Amino acid sequence: MSTTTIPQAPVRLTFGEALAYWFKLGFISFGGPAGQIAIMHEELVERRRWISEKRFLHALNYCMLLPGPEAQQLAIYIGWLLHRTRGGIAAGVLFVLPSLFILIGLSYVYMAYGNVPAIAGVFYGIKPAVTALVVHAAYRVGSRALKNAWLWGIAVAAFLAIFALQLPFPLIVLAAAVVGYLGGRYAPAKFTAGASHGKAAKSLGPALIDDDTPTPEHALFTWRRFVRVLVVSLALWLAGMGSLVVLYGWDAVLTQMAWFFTKAALLTFGGAYAVLPYVFQGAVEHYHWLTALQMVDGLALGETTPGPLIMVVSFVGFVGGWTKAIFGVDSLLLSGGVAAAVVTFFTFLPSFCFILLGGPFIESTHGNLKFTAPLTGITAAVVGVIVNLAVFFAYHVLWPEGLGSHFEWPSALIGVAAAVALFRFKVGVIPVVLASGLAGLALTFLLAAR
Repeated sequence: MSTTTIPQAPVRLTFGEALAYWFKLGFISFGGPAGQIAIMHEELVERRRWISEKRFLHALNYCMLLPGPEAQQLAIYIGWLLHRTRGGIAAGVLFVLPSLFILIGLSYVYMAYGNVPAIAGVFYGIKPAVTALVVHAAYRVGSRALKNAWLWGIAVAAFLAIFALQLPFPLIVLAAAVVGYLGGRYAPAKFTAGASHGKAAKSLGPALIDDDTPTPEHALFTWRRFVRVLVVSLALWLAGMGSLVVLYGWDAVLTQMAWFFTKAALLTFGGAYAVLPYVFQGAVEHYHWLTALQMVDGLALGETTPGPLIMVVSFVGFVGGWTKAIFGVDSLLLSGGVAAAVVTFFTFLPSFCFILLGGPFIESTHGNLKFTAPLTGITAAVVGVIVNLAVFFAYHVLWPEGLGSHFEWPSALIGVAAAVALFRFKVGVIPVVLASGLAGLALTFLLAAR
């Protein structure tokens, strides 16, 4: 007989212990939203048992509804649930802070030294690894969310809607919510959140915040708290925007960046790729902060650094501040760094507001099928959208110049090796990314030596 060790829930969790994990997460959150969510699930649900799977998925479903980076919002939600407002703020800030500093550093190298073959080689190896990470994350999330034919049908329909029909993501979310609502009324057993996770949940053991753990007092909804959070959120935005207007004027580069990326933050339903066309149109074609080629290079940087993919906006801000020399030609690094920080602040501020405002209401619905069934439908649809993202990555990595062009067999080999490491040998994200980057670098030197 074999015995299975069941993880034990921590008796208590200090803010310092949580802070250490959120700091670590900011450096290992590769693989886009799907990969980041999978990393948090493995650590917080399966290994550390800070939160049960049902409560984790319920929070995730809410974050999927919101504009903005859902993985960061999920971290804010769990941090807030564990340690009140300071926990949410710490989790959200640490989720993006390492990425901001890394992107500022990479953006400086990019702007100051141009295209360096060694860096290009590393990117060449990392891109197929990122594709494998997204496929692996889609498998992990899908294997937990798609527990019956109804939910599989929603996922397949969502994939076809976005891949073949190119329907907007908000429309897909709305349709999935409607199907989930109707399913909750006429086939409730198929749309009960966590209904099919019974065995997994039992084998994982108790959690600090378990399925039946009462909502903490600070997470209960009150109108007084709602108004207070709303006023503070608006005050922070007005203080930031007002300071820029007073210091530099409405037409200044920094002010226009703050206004533009506030609007972009409210349009990011479905992740970064849903809003990238809007950012491209505004930043490249309207404001001329950077060129189309620089935008593509920035996307590659965003794909290969930790943090949400929408952090590519920090690259846009850096290049825009550098190009426009907002503090003079002798202070280009300062110009780029300040612009990147301004863009990041106004892009991510709404995420904190949405979670701290709506979290108490969502906590009051985790046992109510009327609310959970639509969210279950949305989760199934998002699996299909993640698969579409994997197809998008694979196409552009393997046929960079279109289907009529040559096939990038070295990229394919690196991608297959990364997939085998992830699926078969359960290798972690960081080793896979590092090994793939080194493979791309070695390939670059081999070709250069011929």
